Amino acid sequence: MPVFEPIRTYIDGLVHPSVRADALAAARHRAFIGSHLGAGVAALALFPLYLAIRGAPDAAAVAALAWLASPLALAWFLSASGRFAAAHLASAAAHAGLALTIASATGGPASPALVWLAVIPLQASLSGNRRVMIGAGAIALVAALGLFAAGALGLVPPADASPQGALMLFAVLAVVVYGTLLALGSGALMASVERLQHVHDARYRLLAEHMTDLVTRHAPNGAVTFVSPAAESLLGVAPSELAGDGLFARVHVADRPAYLSALSRATAEGAPGAVEFRLRRGSAEDLAEAGHVWVEMRCRPVEDGVPNGTRRPVVAVTRDISERKRQEETLELARCEAERADRAKTRFLATMTHELRTPLNAIIGFAEILLNERRMPLDAQKRGDYARLIHESGHHLLGVVNGILDVSRIESGKFDVLAEPFALKPVVEGCCEMMALKAQAAGLSLSAEIDADLPEIVADRRALKQILINLISNAVKFTKPGGTVTVRAAIEGSDVCLAVADTGIGIDAADLPRLGAPFFQCGSAYDRPFEGSGLGLSVVKGLVELHGGRLEIASRLGEGTLVTVRLPRDGESARHPARSAAVVTPLPRRAHQEDAAAGDETREIRKRA
Repeated sequence: MPVFEPIRTYIDGLVHPSVRADALAAARHRAFIGSHLGAGVAALALFPLYLAIRGAPDAAAVAALAWLASPLALAWFLSASGRFAAAHLASAAAHAGLALTIASATGGPASPALVWLAVIPLQASLSGNRRVMIGAGAIALVAALGLFAAGALGLVPPADASPQGALMLFAVLAVVVYGTLLALGSGALMASVERLQHVHDARYRLLAEHMTDLVTRHAPNGAVTFVSPAAESLLGVAPSELAGDGLFARVHVADRPAYLSALSRATAEGAPGAVEFRLRRGSAEDLAEAGHVWVEMRCRPVEDGVPNGTRRPVVAVTRDISERKRQEETLELARCEAERADRAKTRFLATMTHELRTPLNAIIGFAEILLNERRMPLDAQKRGDYARLIHESGHHLLGVVNGILDVSRIESGKFDVLAEPFALKPVVEGCCEMMALKAQAAGLSLSAEIDADLPEIVADRRALKQILINLISNAVKFTKPGGTVTVRAAIEGSDVCLAVADTGIGIDAADLPRLGAPFFQCGSAYDRPFEGSGLGLSVVKGLVELHGGRLEIASRLGEGTLVTVRLPRDGESARHPARSAAVVTPLPRRAHQEDAAAGDETREIRKRA
């Protein structure tokens, strides 16, 4: 009410500065100061009434009036010192002394002034301090026992000899007024507590409702009792659907043990924790289509008002970490890819060491023999054999180096593709004839199946030859004597299909997906029974992709391999996005027809370069 506003303002000003920042402590101080000021003022206001009824006061009345004025001194003491517990105990002692003084003059144990002793614990209850309550109760109990002992020993006048009348009326009125003030103080204190709780809850809800993270409160058994509106944005459901066991029902089955363990530690042990798990999105009807979102939940127990050793409620904050999980997966894939590349590099270096050292040893060894011919004369046949071995080793070494250079240029996008129209059939036949002697030496049967109406295509003739020679060479190398190698060339739709099939050793299914990768070879670098750098198929794959085609490999271990190359017939199709870094130089048909020899010579020069 406005009439009491100046009084409340005055009492607020008497609160000690040390507790003004704590709203609840300040409310307790106000209740104490207000009730004691009211009691002191009431005692002083009743003093003229007592004088009008009884006249000049006797010694007992003066002592009682002095005790009734003591609340003013206690209010000043608390306001000046801020010692709340000491003020309460002093007030309890003052009230006990007042009750004993009046009771001693008004009948001892039969005196109505004993009701003052009941007010002492009531006043102490406003402190909220258990020690103050116990201390005040002990003071009241000791005072009561002392008064009864004094009555039993005859130290106080009997009830019929005691002055009743005005003093008793005064005592009763004082008790009523003081009790009323205590009740008002208690009501004000409870109102302050409720207001503070409401403000706290309002702040809590305001924070929870405006956070983008999901905030939930869990009962000691794990059931959800509060869900923030962020459930809509995180899971696409109303907050009410997560109440009770609704949140647990959405946890991925594989993640439920971790979820329950984190909640259990927080409720039973009071230990904060964090856990990552998956939550199902969407409504309950979309179980088949709903996806899952990765979240991180940080849970903390609620300690307020919970006795030690009991299970606590838990407040949890759940955050979407799907993007972080995707980044972790990407990093993990990159790490695995880097490790795979490192292993491939190690295998490649081991293989290259072998492939380069073998021909170099032969070249150096036989060259030294020829240089030292004066010490160890050689006939013409041996000199020819040694020269032939040096020549073959040099060509083998040149092939290895060319393979490395081709792979490097293809991967860097600097391989020049000279697209020109030419007939495919002569190229296929020429490659088969070139490899026929090698196949015959290996004890194999090499045959070609070429469609009679095979049209011209627009491609790089040298690259196409290299593709076919590498594929036929691999087939011959990995086929045992008595086997067959078949080369097929046909038209399938708008593509030209070149296939090389053999009856060789085949390829393990685990190695098929990685064939054609740079530096990859089936088997280790040390236990392979066949020579070769393992770069041939990688070069083939790169050249095919530069032409906008694709490479297909089908094989079964011990039964042979079928390698199929599909190239576009149209020269424009060679401009494929996969070869955006390559240089395409189309040649007109007339230039090919008139200057075929010059073109062959140019390509040979580029190959050697």
